[in-house]
Amino acid sequence: MAHSFEFYSPTKVIFGKDAEGKIGKEAKACGASSVMVVYGGGSARRSGLLEKVESALDAEKIAFCELGGVVPNPRLDKVYEGIRTGRERRVDFLLAVGGGSVIDTAKAVAYGLAEPEYDVWELFAHTRTAKRCLPVASVLTIAAAGSETSKGCVITNERTGEKRAYDDNLARPKFAVMNPDYTKTLPDYQTESGCVDIMMHTMERYFTNGGTMEITDALAEGLLRTVMKNAVTLHHNPGDDDARAEIMWAGSLAHNDLTGCGNDGGDFMSHKLEHELGGMFDVTHGAGLAAVWPSWARYVYRDCLPRFVRYARNVMGVAAGGSDEETAEAGIRAMEEFYRSIEMPVNLEELGVRPTDGQIGEMAERCLAACGGRTGSAKKLTREDMIRIYENARGSGQSGREGAPALHAAGPAE
Repeated sequence: MAHSFEFYSPTKVIFGKDAEGKIGKEAKACGASSVMVVYGGGSARRSGLLEKVESALDAEKIAFCELGGVVPNPRLDKVYEGIRTGRERRVDFLLAVGGGSVIDTAKAVAYGLAEPEYDVWELFAHTRTAKRCLPVASVLTIAAAGSETSKGCVITNERTGEKRAYDDNLARPKFAVMNPDYTKTLPDYQTESGCVDIMMHTMERYFTNGGTMEITDALAEGLLRTVMKNAVTLHHNPGDDDARAEIMWAGSLAHNDLTGCGNDGGDFMSHKLEHELGGMFDVTHGAGLAAVWPSWARYVYRDCLPRFVRYARNVMGVAAGGSDEETAEAGIRAMEEFYRSIEMPVNLEELGVRPTDGQIGEMAERCLAACGGRTGSAKKLTREDMIRIYENARGSGQSGREGAPALHAAGPAE
C-alpha cells in the first residue's frame, strides 16, 4: 500500500551547453541585489567558469562578493566565515559554483544570514528548526550530491568530528544551472564516487519495508540502470558528452524526492553510517558509501527480502531460479562486482580506513545519537547492529588494533 505524500520540487533547471549564460538574468529575476558567490578550489577559476558567472552578474548590475576555499565534507568554520562576510556585504542571495559541498555551504550560510540571532550549528544538531533562509541557487560542476535540487544540507563540525545533515524545503535552490562540460575536469575517482552517491540516494529510498508504488519503483530502477551503464562508459571514456549529461541529470532526479514518492521515506542508514566515517576520517563520500553498503546489505537483507529480490532481478539482472535468499545474495555480489568494475571500494580496507574497535564504538554511538535512537526501514538498527556492520565492513586484513587515515582523502569540492 502506498503512503500518502507531498512532492515539492520548485527548482528551475537550466540544462545544457552555455547554460551559464543565463545566470545573471535568473538571479535578477529572483530579486538578487548583493550576491555571495561560493566556490571551492582553483578549478572553477581555471576553467573560466567563475569569470563567466561574475561577468553575468556584472551585466545585470548585481553586486557580488566571493567565498572561496570550500573543501569536501564542508566545514562549519567556512560557514561561519561566510556568515561574517555576508553580514558585512549585506548579501541577499547565495550562488554556489561547484558540487554538493559548495552548495551545502551556501545553504548553511543562507540559514545563518537569515537568522543572525542564532548559531547555525543548532540546525544540524537538531536543537531547533529554521524559520527563514536566504535564497540559494547553484551552478553545478560535480554530478553527485543532488543538492542542486534537494532540501538537504550536510556540514562537518571540525571541532567535534560530527558530520550532520539538516533537511528543510526553505533551502531548496531557486534555480540550478547545469552544463555537463564542467564535469570533465574531474578525476575518475571523483566521477565514479559521484555515480555511487547518485545510486545510493535512490537505493536508500528503494530498500524499504514501508510500502511503495509501482511507478516509483520503475523510475528508481531505470535511474539505477542508467547510472550504472554510464558510470562504466565514463570510466573508460571520460570525455563522452552523452554519458556526462545522463549522469548529471540523474543526480538531480535521485535526490529531489521523486524516487521516494509513496514510500515511508526510505532507510538512509548507509548514509548515516558513512557520515560518521566522513566525520572521523574525511573520506570521499561516495567511496565511503560503496565501502559500507555491502556490509549493511548483508546484515539487513533477510528483514527486507522482497525488495532485495526485486533489486537483484530488475536492476542487477540476476536470473530467476534459486531461493529468494540466494537471489538476494547474488544481487549483493553483483553490486560489489559493479563497484569494483569502476574501481570503487567494497569494504573499509579497500577504502584505506582501518578503524580501531574503539573508533568503531565511537562511530556507532555518534550515529545512534544523530538518529535519535534505533532507526531504519529495511531493518531498525541498534548501536550493537551498527557496530557489527562497521566490523563486517572492515575487510579481510584488518585486526581492529591499529587506526589509520584514509588512503583516498576527500576530493575536490568544486
